[in-house]
Amino acid sequence: MRRAEREALALGLLLGPAELVPVSSSGHATAIPWLLGWEVAGWEGERRKELEVALHAGTAAALVVMGRPVRPVRPALLAAAVLPPAVAGLTLERWIEGHLGTPATLAAGLTAGAVALVLADRGPGQRDARDAGVADGVRLGLAQAAALVPGVSRSGATLAAARTRGFGRVAASQLSWEIALPVLLGATGLKAVRRAGACENGGRAEGTGPLYVGAGAAFASTLAVARAIGIERRGPLWPWAAWRTALAGAILAVRHNRR
Repeated sequence: MRRAEREALALGLLLGPAELVPVSSSGHATAIPWLLGWEVAGWEGERRKELEVALHAGTAAALVVMGRPVRPVRPALLAAAVLPPAVAGLTLERWIEGHLGTPATLAAGLTAGAVALVLADRGPGQRDARDAGVADGVRLGLAQAAALVPGVSRSGATLAAARTRGFGRVAASQLSWEIALPVLLGATGLKAVRRAGACENGGRAEGTGPLYVGAGAAFASTLAVARAIGIERRGPLWPWAAWRTALAGAILAVRHNRR
């Protein structure tokens, strides 16, 4: 196994647990290789994004296999929650990849998400997930759009948004996962189409080994961890905020030392 494939394997094993908690799995997928000086950290932005999406494809597949509590599909809620990140992804993804992928912006996203988690989790929350309506979906959709910024975290942003709307911790976690899969699958499909188009136009087609290895590892680790701890978070959110802040501090410290 080549070095890049070994690193993709390690990232896939890491992404499973990170996807299930509000710590920014994509932020970890970016930060860990950079902190440890891995080969994949030196890839160009588009190729790194392909690996990240392959990892998320593995986690999404595991969540589909894992299933979730039976709940009637709510088209209006899903549409309101999916439309903002879909529009933002189509229009801003390439700009974000080119301008917001630096260590400093990643640390800022991790810190901002940590603050949002702590502030949103202060109230007890009385609303149930079944009470969510279109207005709640819009707030959750905007949160998912904001999570395009590296380090912010889709699950963290949606948990914080749901908590500010008065939902309890369990209800907020249920809503976060209810709207998650369409966005994960949509992002994976968009990147697959773009990669196929690049190859048809003479772009690079090699280097798919790490993508498959990473996706397989992410699938296995997500499935194993989800079956062990479940996908709903019932405890306070501050420990995850502390973890995010510590990672942001490590990024800034290493950045300072390297300079």
